[in-house]
Amino acid sequence: MDRYPEIDPFATGMLDVGDGDLVYWETSGNPAGTPVVVLHGGPGSGSTPGGRRTWDPAKYLIVQLDQRNCGHSTPPASDPATDLSSNTTHALIADLEQLRRHLGVDRWVVWGGSWGCTLALAYAEQYPERVRALILVSVTMTRRSDVRWLYHETGRYLPAEWHAFRDGVPESERDGDLVAAYDRMLNHSGDVEVQARAAELWCAWEDAAVSLEPGWRPSERYRDPGFRMQFARIVAHYFSNGAWLEEGQLLRDAGRLAGIPGVLIHGRFDVGGPVDVPWLLAQAWPDARLEVVGSAGHQGSAETTRLLLEAAAQFADAP
Repeated sequence: MDRYPEIDPFATGMLDVGDGDLVYWETSGNPAGTPVVVLHGGPGSGSTPGGRRTWDPAKYLIVQLDQRNCGHSTPPASDPATDLSSNTTHALIADLEQLRRHLGVDRWVVWGGSWGCTLALAYAEQYPERVRALILVSVTMTRRSDVRWLYHETGRYLPAEWHAFRDGVPESERDGDLVAAYDRMLNHSGDVEVQARAAELWCAWEDAAVSLEPGWRPSERYRDPGFRMQFARIVAHYFSNGAWLEEGQLLRDAGRLAGIPGVLIHGRFDVGGPVDVPWLLAQAWPDARLEVVGSAGHQGSAETTRLLLEAAAQFADAP
C-alpha cells in the first residue's frame, strides 16, 4: 500500500496554554471527516508534513501539533536559556484537551509513534470518553526501567558508541544514572558550551541505538545544532523525571482503555524498545491487536507502513 500524497494544512494556529507557552497546531484533510490527532515522538521531535500521509484526506480531519517547546511552539527549547519546568506529561495532556475543545472535536482517533505512544496512552487513560481508537507504532510506556534499558543496557549491543556516550558525563557520574547526568548538563548547567556538547553526544547515541536496523541512515535532523539542542534537552528533561508517571502506571491502568479498539505495531528488532513492551500492554488491554513486524526495528519498514495504513483505513469511520 502507498501512503497518501502530500497535502497542505487548511488552518494553523498558536494555542495559548498558559505558563507563557504557545503550542502550534494545524489541520488538514476533510474538515467534516473523522478526527485524528497525530502525536509525534521524542519527546521534542516536533511534527512533520509526512505525518499527514497516513490518513485518507477525504475521510479524516488530520490534527497535528508541536508539543511544548519544540517545532513551531514557543518558547523554543533550542534556546539553551528556555525554562522547561512547565513542560510535563500532565501539561501535554491538558494541552491536548484544550486543543480538542478549541477545534470543536468531540472524540478523535489518537495516533502515537515512539514517545507519542506514551503520551497517547496517558491521555486515553485519563480521557477514555474522548478516544475513538488508538493506533500506536514503536510502542513505548516510558517506565524508568525502559529508560534504563535504552540508555544503559542497549549499550551492550553497541559498546564503542555507548562508551562515547558514557564518557560525555563527568568521570564521577559515569557509573551512575547517565540520563540524570545529561539532564544536569543540558538543563541545569547554565553553560552553553556544555549544553551544546551534551546535545551532540546525546543525539549521537540516539542515532547509534537504531543503527543496527535494516536500511538505517544517519539522521539528517541531528546535523542541525538547534534541533539537537531542542531534542536532547526535552528528552533528558522527561526521561530523568520518569515522564512524571508512576512506574508501570500505564500498564496498571490499561483497564481504563476497555472498549477502545487499538492496534499496536512494533518491530521485533527494536533494540532500544524490546517487544515485550507492547506484548505486556496487549495482555492488559484485550481490545488491542498486536502486530509484530519481524523485519523491522524502531524506525519501521514497508511492512510497518502497510499495517499502519490498514489500521488507519479500519478506523476512518470509527463511531
